[in-house]
Amino acid sequence: MEFVELGRTKEKVSRIGLGTWQFSNSWGLTIYDSAKEIISSSIEMGINLINTAMVYGNGMSERFIGRALEELGIERSSIFVVTKIPGQFLSYDDVFKAVDRSLERLRFDYIDALLAHWPPAWHNHPTCEYMKAFERLVELGKVRYLGLSDYPIELAESARYCLSKNDIQILEARYNIVERQAEKEIIPYVESSGLSMLAWSPLAKAAVLAKYSLEEVSNFTDVRKDDAVYYPDNYKQILVLADAIKEVAEKYNKKPSQVALNWLIMYSKNVIPIPGAKNRDQAIENAGSVGWRMDYRYWRKLDEISRSIRLSYVNF
Repeated sequence: MEFVELGRTKEKVSRIGLGTWQFSNSWGLTIYDSAKEIISSSIEMGINLINTAMVYGNGMSERFIGRALEELGIERSSIFVVTKIPGQFLSYDDVFKAVDRSLERLRFDYIDALLAHWPPAWHNHPTCEYMKAFERLVELGKVRYLGLSDYPIELAESARYCLSKNDIQILEARYNIVERQAEKEIIPYVESSGLSMLAWSPLAKAAVLAKYSLEEVSNFTDVRKDDAVYYPDNYKQILVLADAIKEVAEKYNKKPSQVALNWLIMYSKNVIPIPGAKNRDQAIENAGSVGWRMDYRYWRKLDEISRSIRLSYVNF
């Protein structure tokens, strides 16, 4: 496994993490033993970065992670766990209440990194109010590092301005070889600021793997049914890129997912993909996306095809 320093800290985290949104009703992986096997396999492959959130399964993901790590006898300091607090929980008092409950679910004494999951636009909690609460949790030893998820750069700057003694180390954003909006502002920002960007949905909910036909896509009933990457006009374009990814995978004797993740890793050393896994094989497969690099000419070929795709998010 490759490792990289997280932000401007000296923390060494795996070059690829484990995302755990799938431990929820949204994705249907609600059996604890299956989740434990995924966590165990990921750790065995050298992954030490686990990304979760309070809203994943309304705490189910955190409970599964905490229980699994305890039962597996994993040393707490050997695993770096990121969790996120939703925008509606960002009043000053609720930050403490939510973190207390998160710690109980995780069975931890502290959280490695606490991120605001999204801005509290509907509830109008002042930015400095919750950032001061975050900072107080660092001073009290309940949180080690801070970050933001799905924040525009302007609001990230405001959040950083509110901090007195600390700074954010992580920005989390949607980023994959199809949806590359993060390259416009967020990645340049994290690179210039020395931050790390956790890339969620790094496989575009498996759209870039072409695992499904257009007919199958039209019959989705889970969270993918409303995702733009699976709109018919968009998915048809993505299938062309998926074929090219498969060709590169064959040249390196790799899986398409490993090529798609390796492409992101090559784009920036500040980007850390956090793919999910729904079984042991996928967890092992994700870990195999690092430890090698595709040739630049293949990276460029995929880059050019990707840039020719024109996604539309308008569906009515």
